[in-house]
Amino acid sequence: MTLLRIALIALAMTSGLAQASSPDAWNEYRQQMVKRCLAASQFKDAHALGKPAEFDDRTAYSALLIEGVYKPKSMKNQTGTELCLYDRAQQQAYVTEWKPGAK
Repeated sequence: MTLLRIALIALAMTSGLAQASSPDAWNEYRQQMVKRCLAASQFKDAHALGKPAEFDDRTAYSALLIEGVYKPKSMKNQTGTELCLYDRAQQQAYVTEWKPGAK
């Protein structure tokens, strides 16, 4: 293999990685994650609390806190918090009630 071919292959490989990690790609990913987490939420008027926590690629998960208003009328418009775990590989969001400090 010539040196030129090796250089072209290396350039093609690194340009794809750089493009996948661009700020625009990260913004698009975060918007998709927030959208799916909010859709999985059990709250009305749900919104993200802060920025997501990004776990490394060994787990391929992101975590996001969501705040909103409980839907049942018996909850009398109380606000609550949920933790969303977003599986980046499967593009699936999973939520559970989050009560910091609760035992």
